[in-house]
Amino acid sequence: MSEPRTWVTGLGLVESPRWHDGRLYFSDWTAREVIALGMDGAHEVVARVDSLPLCTAFDPDGRMLIVDAARGLLLRLEQDGSLVTHADLSGLARGWNDIVIDGRGNIYLNRVGFDMLAGAAFAPGNVVHVAPDGSARQVADGIAFPNGMTVTGDGSTLIVADSYGHKLMGYDIEPDGGLSGARVWADLGDAAPDGICADAEDAVWYADVPHRRCVRVREGGQVAETIELDRGAFACELGGPDRSTLFIVAAEWRGMPDLVAPGTGRVLSTQVTTPAADRP
Repeated sequence: MSEPRTWVTGLGLVESPRWHDGRLYFSDWTAREVIALGMDGAHEVVARVDSLPLCTAFDPDGRMLIVDAARGLLLRLEQDGSLVTHADLSGLARGWNDIVIDGRGNIYLNRVGFDMLAGAAFAPGNVVHVAPDGSARQVADGIAFPNGMTVTGDGSTLIVADSYGHKLMGYDIEPDGGLSGARVWADLGDAAPDGICADAEDAVWYADVPHRRCVRVREGGQVAETIELDRGAFACELGGPDRSTLFIVAAEWRGMPDLVAPGTGRVLSTQVTTPAADRP
C-alpha cells in the first residue's frame, strides 16, 4: 500500500473523524476545536468547546451533535454556528467519551469509569442510550475502557472498541434502542483499539496508538489489512467521493500527562478497496 497522503499538519491530539456532506470533520482536543476539511484541502473551525474529550456525530437529519464531556452536555450545532443543549447528562456519572448515531436516530455515548488523567483507580465503563426526548439510560456495562464505536451496515449491531480489553465488543440493537447479546466481536491480541469505522463488508478498521497502525479485521478477529504509520493512530473514518478513502488522525503519543507531542497531530488518508457501510 502506498504512503498515506498528508492533508493537515501542526495539530494536537486529533480524534473523532466523521465524514459528512463532502467534508471530513475532526476534533483537535488540544485546541478544543472541531474542524471541517474539504477535499480541496481547505479547512475551517466550525465549533469551539472547552472540553476533553471532544467527540462528534451527525444524526439522520444532518445535524452535528458534540459531546461536551467537561459539563456533561450533549450539544447540537445550529445552522448559524451557535451551540444549544440537545441533552443534559450532568446528572449521570462523568467520563463521557465517544458517540455514534445509527440510521434510526439512536444515540449511543460511552463513558470511561475512572479519571485516567487524574490517576484515579480503575473502574470499568459503560454505554448509554439517549432517546429523542433527551432522556438517557445505561444499555451496556463492564467494558474496561470503552473507546470508538460504530454500527454495522444493516444497522443491527453496535461495535465498541475496548482499549484496555484488547477487543471489539458486539451488541444487538433492539427496536427500542436497547442493547443485548453482548459478545466479543473480535479478540485483538495485544492491540489497543481506539477510534473505529465499519465498511460495506461489515469488517472494521481500528486505530491503534501504541502500535502506530490502522488494522482492518473481520468478525472473529481475522486481520485483512494493516496500514503502518510513523506515529500513533487515534481514529479512522471512511469517506471521500466514493467512501473508499480511509482518513486517519494521528499524532506522536507521549503518555501521561502530556498525551501527545505538540504540533505532531496530522490528518492522513489512503485509498482502500472496500467502501464505507451505508447504514439504513
